[in-house]
Amino acid sequence: MKALLALEDDRFFEGESFGGTGTQVGEICFNTAMTGYQEVLTDPSYCGQIVAMTYPLIGNYGINSLDRESRSPHVRGFVIEELTDIPSNWRSEMSLDEYLRKWKISGAQGIDTRALARHLRTRGAMKACLTTEEISPEEAAQRAIEGEGVIGMDYVREVSTPEIYRWDPEDKLSAPWSITSGNGGGKRTLPPIRFHIAAYDYGIKENILRLLRQKGFGVTVVPASTIAEEVLALDPDGIFLSNGPGDPAALPYAHKTVHDLMGKKPVFGICLGHQILGFAFGGSTFKLKFGHRGANQPVKDLRSGKVAITAQNHGFAVDPHSLPPNVEVTHINLNDGTVEGMRHKELPIFSVQYHPEAAPGPHDASYFFEQFADLIEKQG
Repeated sequence: MKALLALEDDRFFEGESFGGTGTQVGEICFNTAMTGYQEVLTDPSYCGQIVAMTYPLIGNYGINSLDRESRSPHVRGFVIEELTDIPSNWRSEMSLDEYLRKWKISGAQGIDTRALARHLRTRGAMKACLTTEEISPEEAAQRAIEGEGVIGMDYVREVSTPEIYRWDPEDKLSAPWSITSGNGGGKRTLPPIRFHIAAYDYGIKENILRLLRQKGFGVTVVPASTIAEEVLALDPDGIFLSNGPGDPAALPYAHKTVHDLMGKKPVFGICLGHQILGFAFGGSTFKLKFGHRGANQPVKDLRSGKVAITAQNHGFAVDPHSLPPNVEVTHINLNDGTVEGMRHKELPIFSVQYHPEAAPGPHDASYFFEQFADLIEKQG
């Protein structure tokens, strides 16, 4: 079956359909990671978007139930160059095609995703229509124009947990996997819990929760709409603000809550949580031309001069000129100079724009979880 990808600027790409069928409209973005397509598909931060992978061969190791970042995929469509028909991995439970069929998510292969990425880098982020219907490219482009994008959208309410829960209370999900002799896989021992924290779920990835537990945190996950008084009633040692989808400016309820928490408990935010902190500080954000999505974004720590290669997935950035004098920019992106980290000069609050848990991606920035623990201990 044929598949058509039409952009709102009338550029279109033709390919072959796989996975589900039908028509989907959303902002088109690209990810430059070579692996980790399952983590990309199940990352709630991609809610409302059609994702293209620039690496040409996708699906070669199949899908398994352990590498997910949430219970279901969140992308609206998935665009690749070449699909592997027969995956090869001892942990594989189904093929990528079978997985997308199961969740009724449209996929397109045979698309020159590197040409698509170059187009988006030149023209900027835009809406797109991915369809298996027998419609003209012009009609598909018109559907893209009429469809919803990301600006002004609160997708957090779609992906956040509806109720408070304790993450992995029996320690069955958080222990890191390692290669051992014999059957090939084993689990490492988890450290004792040192601190109990409340984690705001704006679209939190499971690997963040796993790593928090691996670093000695007991985690209670709360809905994005939970007010400050309810969280403080849990008496956590610290507050974690997670990643998530959509436009950070469309979340005034989150801005207010985080502002109300400032000075009450140590706070660590990442990705969307970092942007929400920017608003809580009194700042603002702006839309990036084509976003940072992939596993190879260079970030410089302005205090030490060290550079880390980071995993990122965001389409907005904090405006440094909007921040008050008591907030310091600590990290910048070496590709475009945008803000990648900040801290409050007087309160125990800091954040980074990228993903320290890196699933998929490098582990250069995992030390931020230890820094959060140290910050809590100092406030103790």
